[in-house]
Amino acid sequence: MPHAFHPSILREYDIRGIVGQTLSCADAHALGRTFASLVFENGGKTVCVGLDGRLSSPELESALVGALVASGLTVHRIGMGPTPMLYYAAHVADADGAIMVTGSHNPADHNGFKIVLAGKPFYADQIRDLGRRAAAGTGHSRAGGRALDIPVMGAYVDRLLEDYRGLRPLTVVWDSGNGAAGDVMTRLTAALPGTHILLNAEIDGTFPAHHPDPTEPKNLIQLIDTVRHHGADLGIAFDGDGDRIGVVDSLGRIMWGDQLLMLLAEDMLATRPGAMVLADVKSSQALFDHVAALGGQPVMCPTGHSLVKTRMAESGAPLAGEMSGHLFFADSYFGYDDALYAAIRFVGMVSRWQDTTLAQRYDRLPRLHNTPELRIPCPDDRKFDVVSEVRNRLVEAGAGMVAIDGVRVTTRDGWWLLRASNTQATLVARCESTSDVGLARLRRALTIQLAASEVAFP
Repeated sequence: MPHAFHPSILREYDIRGIVGQTLSCADAHALGRTFASLVFENGGKTVCVGLDGRLSSPELESALVGALVASGLTVHRIGMGPTPMLYYAAHVADADGAIMVTGSHNPADHNGFKIVLAGKPFYADQIRDLGRRAAAGTGHSRAGGRALDIPVMGAYVDRLLEDYRGLRPLTVVWDSGNGAAGDVMTRLTAALPGTHILLNAEIDGTFPAHHPDPTEPKNLIQLIDTVRHHGADLGIAFDGDGDRIGVVDSLGRIMWGDQLLMLLAEDMLATRPGAMVLADVKSSQALFDHVAALGGQPVMCPTGHSLVKTRMAESGAPLAGEMSGHLFFADSYFGYDDALYAAIRFVGMVSRWQDTTLAQRYDRLPRLHNTPELRIPCPDDRKFDVVSEVRNRLVEAGAGMVAIDGVRVTTRDGWWLLRASNTQATLVARCESTSDVGLARLRRALTIQLAASEVAFP
């Protein structure tokens, strides 16, 4: 039966919408039928399905599983947990596909689906093609389908613990923000040495404590206060579906994704000299310089967890990361973004430092002057055109830039970035310099370019 998805929910990396407005159980059913046809075309027969703790997730998961079964597939229902637990389940079962029902870090009334096909991210043109297939009524009922309840949380936690390499006990505060990582976080910390203080560990789809997005400083206030109160060594936060991490040091200072990657790269390169490290275009130049100084191969790549995972698999890089807190390990792990695994690696690394603390290591990081990630409202039907206009003007002016994802312009003062968000009606910008004066000049150059395309820089 033909089905038309609301055009706004077919995003670059996933399917995501507002429940009851742009997203419904009918969409979940259509997704199941259409995705099943793709699995069969690839010669597959098994799909893993998981769900987060949002109030709408159980009914969406039920509709999705019903359609997959009616289409003749064997479905492994792994239950509620973080998205990387689904990735783990699909990997160990050698499943032909996987779908996670999750709204990630979006507001409580949002939900959606993250998809894997044949062990690879399912995104961009594949999602758009899925929409066309659904509209054409692709998908048929087949006999032989079944759903099996196969919980994997215990095995997943055991696998995470395998790579803990700590030496001295630490005091760590953990905050899952009432998101889907809560139960895994509770089990994981119970098995770790040291003292572990848990915040908002109960999975609650209304997110009563704060929004589950660790890239927003306001969402880390409770974590910071608790770290300071207990004199903890560090604090760790997860987003709503557990694939992004946030970290604060003992003084409550936020460490961004590129700073975390600098320390993790240093640790990894000590045992894998010359290895490649991937980072997205929003990352600090200090990261790329640091990796190079350590003898590693820094590679800049486009922003987007699906893009990074794909590039990682193609290049054989053992480590990658994004400013957003997606961290990817193919060094002893499976090459996907898993914030709980990242936490294990990070805590283990800090506990092996015998003569220094995380706060002291933070103080040694390069001191650059930069903006946070700036999000500038811009209509979806205009944002990519704005970036193209800016790029064309810069090419004509002979500016030095990297154009792998938007434009990253390098000057004597440092660099500025402008790119179109693939998930929201916004432009994303960032500037970085060695001085406040240089930063002001970079912001001015960015402002001039935006104004030339009739976009106001807030």
